[in-house]
Amino acid sequence: MDPRARLEALGIDLEGSLLDEPRFLTDSAFIGALHAELADELGEEAAAAVLLQLGFARGLFDASRVVREGLGSGFSPAPREAPTSARLPMRLAPGRDPAGGLAFAGSWPERREAQAVIAACGPAQAPVCHASAGYTSGWLSGVLGPDLLAIEIECAAQGAERCRFRVLEPEAWRAAGHPRAAALLEAVPLAPLRELVAQQLAALPERDRSESFEAGSPAIHLWGPVMVVPFAGADESLRALELIARDRAARGVRVVIVDCSGAIIDEGFGALALERILEAISGLGAEPILAGVSPLSMGVVAELERSHAVIHKDLPEAIATAFQIAEAQRGSY
Repeated sequence: MDPRARLEALGIDLEGSLLDEPRFLTDSAFIGALHAELADELGEEAAAAVLLQLGFARGLFDASRVVREGLGSGFSPAPREAPTSARLPMRLAPGRDPAGGLAFAGSWPERREAQAVIAACGPAQAPVCHASAGYTSGWLSGVLGPDLLAIEIECAAQGAERCRFRVLEPEAWRAAGHPRAAALLEAVPLAPLRELVAQQLAALPERDRSESFEAGSPAIHLWGPVMVVPFAGADESLRALELIARDRAARGVRVVIVDCSGAIIDEGFGALALERILEAISGLGAEPILAGVSPLSMGVVAELERSHAVIHKDLPEAIATAFQIAEAQRGSY
């Protein structure tokens, strides 16, 4: 059944109850009551599928709006307020996919959904963080591009110390033969949900960028404290950093990734330009990370690693590291 029709049959209006619902995944009483109600109405298996769908749609919507609008989307006067970061705190680290696709391992440090389910329904016999898994799947799919599915592998509702998950692309899950992967992939119709979210996003007015980032700016906002700036030479990248410094929503930026993919950095002007960019990032009080450094450029930038940056060869690994740095810095304040 089409996701919208399935939810409407349950009395859940996707537009009214999901995209405008400020308590989704932030209010423990709300998410606990939602678990209990859906389980009573549908049974555990079907309730899990609905929660996954709701989470995926919300995560994809939030991520897609941040990607579309960049910094400051949370300050838009549009009817629906969008965050400049994920609504659900998550810790991510690079994972391993033998086929070379995107892969992450992670946890939800607040264990919010698991604790809500324990309070509403009691201890569980299986992982219960379905909305969290859906939101994580949608958020990462919206930020990184390919379809990604998060599957919870340890849950505090079962007595585990942490709520841990693993993220892979659908084909990687099928190849891995995880016992729950096939059912979960069937429960989350990725293409229809993407289409539904795209329709809702298209109906929203874009925010006024007159005093913030221009549409052609090379800066890409991924997550509240994390930025990606493609290396486009010193002038363009420094201009992007200047825009970051002026944007009121950028005050929380803690990590800036310089994506060097496709660039050959020579020992002369290229190295000088990159050093100017790294110094500008440090001047903003942010941590710089280099990503996508080609083998031809590695020797040139290796000297910068000691004083300026951690060098990672691929962008997904750099993004995961940036998430970890931002989370660690947030915990230190």
